[in-house]
Amino acid sequence: MNSETLKHKLIETCEKLQRDKIASLQNAMDEAQQAANEYGGPKDRYDSFRMQQLNKKDMFGSQLQKANSEFIALEKIKELINIKKVEYGAVVITEEQKLFISISLGKVELDHDVYFAISPNVPIFEAMKGLKKNDSFTFRGKTTKIIDVF
Repeated sequence: MNSETLKHKLIETCEKLQRDKIASLQNAMDEAQQAANEYGGPKDRYDSFRMQQLNKKDMFGSQLQKANSEFIALEKIKELINIKKVEYGAVVITEEQKLFISISLGKVELDHDVYFAISPNVPIFEAMKGLKKNDSFTFRGKTTKIIDVF
């Protein structure tokens, strides 16, 4: 599989994972709202169950908003072509692992290979930012060679 096809499939896989995350957060938010509605108003002044449910709904709401922004950021990677250095949107193959510089999704399995979708805010990205194929970087005292970037 060529690098362009691989990257496209990787983006599609990450988008599916992010859509699943968004759906899960939406369900959790809806359930918290429903629990608060079914419970009704506070039973006495020390009754905080309804407030807990509404706070939970707000927490899931902010996580949902972040997940939606990350999904939009992930979609924009499709527009980035001809990447030759480690930057946002790059797939980086090292001697040790395969990284996709995108959003923090963690382990992503694709065609029996494991990739790690990481955000550009993580320390390992800072260690290799701007490097190209065959360059090396040191992270946590260990030197690693970049085999490919696309």
